[in-house]
Amino acid sequence: MTATDVAPDTPEVAPRRLPRPAEVRELLRFRKVRLGPVERRLTRALTIEDLRRAGRRTTPRAVFDYVDGAADGEVTAARNIAAFEDTVFVPEGLNPVRDPDLSTVLFGREIAFPLVFSPTGYTRMMHHEGEIAVARVAARAGLPYSLSTVGTTNAGELRRAVPDGDHWFQLYLTNERRLNDELVRRARDAGFSTLLLTIDTAVAGRRLKDVRNGLTIPPTLTVRTVLDMARFPAWCFHKLTTPPIGFASLRSFPGSSADVAAMMFDPGLSYDDLEWLRRVWPGKLLVKGILRPSDARRVVELGADGVVVSNHGGRQLDRTPSTLEVLPEVRDAVGTGPAVLLDGGVRSGQDILAAVALGADAAMVGRAYLYGLMAGGERGVERAVEILRSEYQRALQLLGLDATRKVSGRHVRRAAG
Repeated sequence: MTATDVAPDTPEVAPRRLPRPAEVRELLRFRKVRLGPVERRLTRALTIEDLRRAGRRTTPRAVFDYVDGAADGEVTAARNIAAFEDTVFVPEGLNPVRDPDLSTVLFGREIAFPLVFSPTGYTRMMHHEGEIAVARVAARAGLPYSLSTVGTTNAGELRRAVPDGDHWFQLYLTNERRLNDELVRRARDAGFSTLLLTIDTAVAGRRLKDVRNGLTIPPTLTVRTVLDMARFPAWCFHKLTTPPIGFASLRSFPGSSADVAAMMFDPGLSYDDLEWLRRVWPGKLLVKGILRPSDARRVVELGADGVVVSNHGGRQLDRTPSTLEVLPEVRDAVGTGPAVLLDGGVRSGQDILAAVALGADAAMVGRAYLYGLMAGGERGVERAVEILRSEYQRALQLLGLDATRKVSGRHVRRAAG
């Protein structure tokens, strides 16, 4: 090489050295050790699906299937979920989204974010803490909780246990007028704010998993089901050492569980019953089980304060439309005044956001919090709410919005096809 030659550039190699202790500590941040199995389970759960899997591992198969299953071929249940998956978000850019306001107003009351706890039956079967545990979480979170007619806690018991909650009562109008009067009176006397009339149970849907597991009314448990339950000693212990599970709101009815169940499925339910209920119930009134815009318009004309777009989570008539699919049509039919809630298939905070964008005032969840209840009782329900709230907030901010009230139909569209 001559003096005029230029040596080619050569990359400099970083000199080797021993790492400093502070640098190692920065790289190796170990998770806090969780001693309790429930706490470990819930800490690892990052999604509702994680809670679902945890609930499956901690609960007998028949009980899990009761929560997770649906009617006949479970087509409707799958459609509910698929409809959310096919929804595309269209975000806005360059909007400040610091400290977003997740709250919304429902029936004149502010709730923490657009979520309402759906009514579920036999809740103490999933976990011995039952409805009271769920209502406690709802009250702390600033969300309404709906108690079912076929719940394992009655209205008075719930109000005494959770005095500061916004409690709703889901009503199955039975073929016994005296009992209907009593159910409405109890909800009114317990200070419940809202009545949910369910109208999609003219007859019982056929849930094949429950039939095969023997989880029917009355129960016809198989040997396989009993042996499977024995694999969950903690669940069995709690069931054997707490009061028997039954329809708490219907204890005064003289009859077997089969007799009670027969009353819940009334093929004679009509608009006349809705008009009677509007006369005797002083609070807010929602009709749950609406899939047709014309039905939504009619019940509002008869005095309902709003509707719940619902196909019973796919647990009644199979092969119905998904609730998200018909939601915009129902909203258009009733206008902006009446409340419109969506029930069915909600498994994430993004699903809640999609429902709001397509016209819902709030979304209702049932299975989502029951998975948490099975996985860890009250703490599991708390975890479910934490997951849904954080997912909702993140999705709202990434959509370019800093408040629930700013969500609209321009922020979503259906996937091609």
